Amino acid sequence: MDQTPPLSQFENFYSSQTPPWVIDEPQPAVVALADAGHIRGRVLDVGCGTGEHTIYLARLGHDVLGVDGAPTAIDIARRHAAERGVAAQFAVGDAFDLSAILGDGPLVDTVLDSALFHVFDDADRQRYVRSLGRATRPGALVHVLALSDAGRGFGPQVTARELLDAFGVDWSVEDLMATTYRGVVTEVHAEALGEAIGTRVDEPAHLLRVRRV
Repeated sequence: MDQTPPLSQFENFYSSQTPPWVIDEPQPAVVALADAGHIRGRVLDVGCGTGEHTIYLARLGHDVLGVDGAPTAIDIARRHAAERGVAAQFAVGDAFDLSAILGDGPLVDTVLDSALFHVFDDADRQRYVRSLGRATRPGALVHVLALSDAGRGFGPQVTARELLDAFGVDWSVEDLMATTYRGVVTEVHAEALGEAIGTRVDEPAHLLRVRRV
């Protein structure tokens, strides 16, 4: 990513339209993580958007907090949770200062990042990883689902090397696998992807699992 988009761009998305990453269900890759037992302890869903993963994990009984920098996204997430009768927790917050969101509460054991990392430029990736380090306890797991450079340009894309290089000596890589990221084609992508508007697509993605040392 050459330059991190301003937060106002995401707020405008949520307030004026349904973004292409809002599919009203959890990503299949995240469901697989939960099924495999890789979500544990206190969980932070960073860049939670409209809350699908936070609600899903809360329904499974996890202690999870969904965080997003776009207030409209959090408003929608809270409404979705209330409509579904799920006592999910959400907060507006800065991904570069996650420890401030946690306040005096305990550090987290698991972080879920579904399609946030790949929107950052190189410098902001480093800021973000430092923020993750301050918010997690030793032994914590961070899961990053990011669009792959093998994709068709559905959104910002990263290479496996860019993912690995962002996490330094404070982190141990446990797994990096190829998977998919599900989205909805909008007018922005329709011509480039050769798909009709409204079509659901599963685009190539990376799923990285790192452990805080």
